[in-house]
Amino acid sequence: MIYFTVLIEETGESFRCSPNESLLVGMERLGKKGIPVGCRGGGCGVCKVEITAGTYLKRVMSREYVSVEDEAADRVLACRVRPTSDISLKVLGKMAKNVCRPQLQAEPTTLTA
Repeated sequence: MIYFTVLIEETGESFRCSPNESLLVGMERLGKKGIPVGCRGGGCGVCKVEITAGTYLKRVMSREYVSVEDEAADRVLACRVRPTSDISLKVLGKMAKNVCRPQLQAEPTTLTA
């Protein structure tokens, strides 16, 4: 099977990805980190990246997160892109909010006997 190398420029980390899987799936399959993971279906924008080198095939992405101008500038969602060559990318997406809420601190109480 053919594999392509995907380089995350900010960290220098790289992973191998098959042309039959998205960049996000390839990263997760190898237990790597570097691209934020959200819905995995193109609807949340968390895994947005800018492809700086290489070629790829893309699937439908939410226009709420990837405009026509974004696509033209190679800013896409990693969950909707499959490599057709080695790729270099920059991570643009971020988690919109913390997954865990901070615990509320209880008011101090004084016990009287």
